[in-house]
Amino acid sequence: MISALANPHRFMAFSRWAAPVLGVLAALLIAAGLALGFAAPPDYQQGETVRIMFIHVPAAWVAMIAYACLGGASFFYLVFRHALADAAAKAVAPLGAAFTLMALVTGSLWGRPMWGAWWVWDARLTSVLVLFLLFVGYIALRSAIDDEAKAGRAAAILALVGLINLPIIKFSVDWWNTLHQGESIFRAGGPTLAPVYLLPLALAGLGYIAAFGSLWLVRTRAEVWRRRAVSVALQAAVQ
Repeated sequence: MISALANPHRFMAFSRWAAPVLGVLAALLIAAGLALGFAAPPDYQQGETVRIMFIHVPAAWVAMIAYACLGGASFFYLVFRHALADAAAKAVAPLGAAFTLMALVTGSLWGRPMWGAWWVWDARLTSVLVLFLLFVGYIALRSAIDDEAKAGRAAAILALVGLINLPIIKFSVDWWNTLHQGESIFRAGGPTLAPVYLLPLALAGLGYIAAFGSLWLVRTRAEVWRRRAVSVALQAAVQ
């Protein structure tokens, strides 16, 4: 699948229909998830605040998925020097930053009534903040270097180094004594979340992932078109 889509022509043909399909699927799943989530009864401990979960948790999932995609695309670019992989990496970084910021903001809104503070230097919160800074650093580094090839290589190295933060985010609640609650969904003994919350959260999560996929395809297509336009302009200038 990856080798097939590595061909720019195949990718453009695939993404032309895949992006809108994923967009429609995302809208349906998110709408269903939020509708069920906001219709669910208040939590016995968190009360109405529990509803932030249906926005916060999927955003946090997608933030980590986005960085994994950034790292994967950067790896393929460094190893195979494939321009499409570099375009995909450049396209995904702002999306990852946006979803990470959403996770941080909604987490802060949840933390205020639960912890009595908008922010604490908790291991999970701090590592997610580092994730946001890695996205911003990647974008800034690419913008700071005029040569696109050098910018892509330097930013790709930064992205690969930053992958070490993903397991830190995942296992921070296990490795350190933190205020953030432990894993309640992806755990060995199965989810501990009540079904009335688990179903809408799953729907919202799938919707966020579909939305991320759609936006990534659209942004990558735009980057491919931009590079083609630059190439045509340079050829015209030479002639």
